[in-house]
Order: sequence, then C-alpha cells, then structure tokens
Amino acid sequence: MGYPEDALAPEERLLLHRHPHWKMLIVPAAIFLVATALAGFLLGLSQARLDGSTASTLTIVLAVLWAAILAWQCLAPLVSWLSTHFIVTDRRVLVRQGVLTHSGIDIPMGRISNVQFRHGLLDRILRTGTLVIVSAADDPLEFDDIPDVQRVHALLYQQAFHADPARDREPRPDGPSRKAW
Repeated sequence: MGYPEDALAPEERLLLHRHPHWKMLIVPAAIFLVATALAGFLLGLSQARLDGSTASTLTIVLAVLWAAILAWQCLAPLVSWLSTHFIVTDRRVLVRQGVLTHSGIDIPMGRISNVQFRHGLLDRILRTGTLVIVSAADDPLEFDDIPDVQRVHALLYQQAFHADPARDREPRPDGPSRKAW
C-alpha cells in the first residue's frame, strides 16, 4: 500500500510520511506463531492417531480454522497498518486510513494551536507515543503509535509556528518584522 501521492497539492512539499509504529503488529505476529505451531501439532497428532477419511476431514477442518484465524487476527491488522498513513507537509498534516472505506483528516498548519505528545516507559523504549494536535476550532485529535513521536512533535511545532502569518507580521523586539511588506 503506497503513499497517497494524489493527496498532495501542487508545490506542496512532503516533510514526513509514517505508518503507525510496528509495535501494533507484535500481537498479530505472536498469534501467527502460536496458531501455526498449534495447527501443526494437531495435524501431526491427527495423522498419527487417526486413519483414512477421518484424518482427511480433520486436516481440512484444521486448515480452514487456521486460515480463518490468520485472516481475522493477523492479515486484517497488517492491512490496516499498511493502509494507515501519517503525513506532514509544509502546509498541513494528513492522516489517511482504510482499504475499502477510506477516511482522512487534514489539518492546515496555520490552524494548529497546540502540539503535545505523551509516551510511557515502554513507548519511550520503542521510540513511539501518542501525538495530540489541537487546532483552532476543534477538539484535540489524538494519533496513537506515532514512530519517533518527539521528532514529529518538534517538526510540527516548527512548521505550525512558521505557517502562522500573524506571527510573521508581529514586530520583533530587535527591529523590523520577519516579513518585508
């Protein structure tokens, strides 16, 4: 699942593109390993103890059950991870997710009034966390499992500060404004 390049406007510059942190795939990977090991054990046990059509029927049932568990518990989270994009450009923050049903959020840089992050001990070890973006008129938006959340926080803060035209017109204490009119 590639990056949604059609979401960018002409002359818009990509600064950051991330999928959620890989930690959200740990449980599906563990389920894959356990389900495969259990299915292999049960298949070997059934082949050793049963004969003929009973063993064949049990083999088919085990294979269907194993495939259903993998599709539901492993493949679905992987596709969700691949189809979720967190994008920062020089003009806005975009979040795109979904395969069959797409959803997206766009936050213009000039509308961002506050950027926060939080992460616990495990998140700090894995270099991930939750990013909270407060825009001028909306409730805070929380984005979980953002990789390298402190770097993303710093980038967003810097971009939001430079994107606010009102700040560019304020006179600096040491002289003229930042923008020459």
